[in-house]
Amino acid sequence: MKSKNKLPKLSPILSDWMPKLMKDKMLLDTLFGDWGSPLNVHYLPEFDKNIQKFRKVFENHRIPYQLFYAHKANKSKSVVNRAKENRIGVDTASERELLQALEVGVSPELLVITAAIKTEKLLQMAVENNVLVILDNQDECDLLNSIAQKTDKQTPVGFRVSGFYTDTGKLYSRFGFDIDEVESFIVTTCSPKGKYSHLTYKGLHFHLNGYSTEERGAALSQCFFLAEKLKTQGFTSQFIDIGGGVLINYLKSKNEWEIFREELKKAVKGEREEITFNNDGLGYQLIDNQIQGALATYPFFNEENDDIFLEKILNFRYKNKASVSELLRNKNIEIRLEPGRSLLNQVGITLARVAFRKKDMKGRWLVGLEMSMSQLKSSSADFLLDPLTAFVPAPNHPVEVYFTGAYCLEQDIVLKRRITLPNLPQIGDIVGFVNTAGYMIHFFETQAHLFHLSVNLSIATSKESYQYQDFNNF
Repeated sequence: MKSKNKLPKLSPILSDWMPKLMKDKMLLDTLFGDWGSPLNVHYLPEFDKNIQKFRKVFENHRIPYQLFYAHKANKSKSVVNRAKENRIGVDTASERELLQALEVGVSPELLVITAAIKTEKLLQMAVENNVLVILDNQDECDLLNSIAQKTDKQTPVGFRVSGFYTDTGKLYSRFGFDIDEVESFIVTTCSPKGKYSHLTYKGLHFHLNGYSTEERGAALSQCFFLAEKLKTQGFTSQFIDIGGGVLINYLKSKNEWEIFREELKKAVKGEREEITFNNDGLGYQLIDNQIQGALATYPFFNEENDDIFLEKILNFRYKNKASVSELLRNKNIEIRLEPGRSLLNQVGITLARVAFRKKDMKGRWLVGLEMSMSQLKSSSADFLLDPLTAFVPAPNHPVEVYFTGAYCLEQDIVLKRRITLPNLPQIGDIVGFVNTAGYMIHFFETQAHLFHLSVNLSIATSKESYQYQDFNNF
């Protein structure tokens, strides 16, 4: 028999500016009156703090470094401009991302193109502006060299490397040149008399899937050894770029995270009432009365995050050799890091107005929001943080609800989690989803039904000077 237990909580880490904003009814009324729903608000001083965390780690290790903000994590021009003000680079993955960075004045020396698909127009822009291109395959080399040859320009390039060796074997990736083959490819094609004589070798790059610091440490070590071999053949590596994928921690409590996972398993087994819409297991499945699979969400609680994550990479010892940090010291190779989510930690909040409340045929409260599921979605199975609320004052009568979106789809559930609210919201009340700036608000956002894209606002200083960033017309 199913038990009706309390819904598990997942209390998010909050910066002071978030609850302060939610309590400012006059300001919220003005913002929604001016711009509609949903709104993405970015507090840029938190971006500055995150940059300083990583800088401190590199400086403590006495290693040459450069940070690059991974623009793909968030479309807002205000963040790109803030990267420029902090004198860090910008990693661009499309023609429009590169154009936006150039327009706000980021120096070409602090730009890199890592796009999975590099069109002729994008590469033409790279050559014209002398922007570093990270090459993934031979076809890209052919295209870029032909463009550079036509304009008689030398173009700086790096090579994406994959196929690194770990304790469990070679790491597969659909991206990049295999580490066993890339040395020969660079040496034979990028020399002054080689096939790609207009491509000037500058360094190595990798970007690994998942969140293993050991794999990144092993990859960085192997890139260092590769750079040393290339040096003996006349190719000096100015940098090794280790990509991004730095974990952040979203939650206050490890205990809440563990309880949530156990309660979700119980719900999937039918031992308690559902805690997700239609008892979605978020990766867990019941097969032969046993829970199988794994939670297919971001690891919202984790202890190896931010600067600790980077420390573990730099302290890693590949095959009991010197640590990564020791290998790199005094070698004059710049280590580059391309964080997206981790530079945007605590930067954003997404606000949406309540449009309706209703009960479905199962007696569940559905609260319709003026937004869609695409505006709070990443590759993760769900966004698992308790939201903030700005409700009209009312007696405390707790109610369990699901938030639904504006698309004419049964599956447009903004949060799959069932959420306990202090009372049933009124039409026009505000729900705030916290820490959404990194990959959650823009990565899968669509304009189905011809809805407008979400509006992006920024707070430039701690004095709370709001500035509208009109990405929608970019």
